[in-house]
Amino acid sequence: MLGPALLLLAVLLRRADLVVLAAPLVIGAVFGLAGRPLAGPAVRLRVPTDALLEGGRATVAASLTAPDGVDVAAVHLELPPDLVPTPDSRAVPIPPGDRPVDVEFRVRTVRWGRRQAGPAVVRATAGFGMLSWPPVRTETATLTTWPLRDGFDAADTVPRAEGLVGAHVSRRPGEGGDLAGVRPFVPGDRLRRINWRVTGRTGELHVTATYSDRDAEVLLLFDSAQDLGRAPESSLDIGVRAAAAIAEHYLRAGDRVGLVDLGSPQRRVPPRNGRGHLVRLLDVLMDAHPRRDRSGDPATAEAAALSSPHALVVLLSPLTHPAALAAVATVARSGRSVLAVDTLPTDLRPDRRSEWSQLAFRIWWLRRSADLDRLAELGVPVVAWGGAGSLDQVLRDATRAARAARAVR
Repeated sequence: MLGPALLLLAVLLRRADLVVLAAPLVIGAVFGLAGRPLAGPAVRLRVPTDALLEGGRATVAASLTAPDGVDVAAVHLELPPDLVPTPDSRAVPIPPGDRPVDVEFRVRTVRWGRRQAGPAVVRATAGFGMLSWPPVRTETATLTTWPLRDGFDAADTVPRAEGLVGAHVSRRPGEGGDLAGVRPFVPGDRLRRINWRVTGRTGELHVTATYSDRDAEVLLLFDSAQDLGRAPESSLDIGVRAAAAIAEHYLRAGDRVGLVDLGSPQRRVPPRNGRGHLVRLLDVLMDAHPRRDRSGDPATAEAAALSSPHALVVLLSPLTHPAALAAVATVARSGRSVLAVDTLPTDLRPDRRSEWSQLAFRIWWLRRSADLDRLAELGVPVVAWGGAGSLDQVLRDATRAARAARAVR
């Protein structure tokens, strides 16, 4: 606009020096507009298809095409709070050309879940900065992050084992690896079971007896209806990571694992085994989110019906709502082995809204402690999640209780 203004002033004021000043500007504008591109820039967003773990890094690529005539094209990638860019600079200048150029953004994921990366926004100018396109935006792309499992392990894994084959020792004699004793030979025993040392000493055939190896069934009752604390260490975060770690441990042992989300009754996974089943469980866990309306809490008796009577039921919950307490009590009365995992953060503190906040929190904490004591009276152990080995003692006690003799009326 400066060139035409100077020419107008030169004509009105009859000054030749203004024509000399305006000529380079007008000539540059003519050449710039003559070489303007016929099409604007185009961009396409790509994200990795493989799932990441919390704290993992990924490369998000924006494929940009800037035709000849474009002076500068800059790409900006919009990211949610749980995807942190590295490095911090997200605006990248791109040279023009007819061939696509990949602009790579390295991001780090800090929390599990499905995150929408993007859109990627392109701003371009042409004609020596005289022309600019409206921002070109892409669609968002989903970046999947699995919860980071805590390397959970347990010495005594299940109170009762059933099935035909598996990694756990049952009380039934059969084909297995653990010694049950030496007994006299009976028709039907395998010849390879003959204990020749005892046979030679007694003069009668004796065989080595073993306990059969059985698999187990574990049902995870996950309470996602409440989320107390602050991410990434809230009760929902702790529960998701604990459920993923427990499921991975038992599936690696060849056991069957099922999942029921008490916050959403329709989100349930029947007990299965195998590596693919772990992916299915993680997909369900990643969609967990708190629910404000607790009026329609599901009947946990129906959820527990998915498992066998000898299954180990593990409830993962902050244990702060009467519905969750009633759920674990209902399953315990069904005769199943029940374990409640407390996912409430240890550093939970109330938001100071008034001078009575601390007192109200103290009263709430005492009431919750009384509820946990009532669960203990029902024979339901409550243990805070602490990663590897945190469930050893309660599983060992549950195993002893399951194997103890019971009076039959």
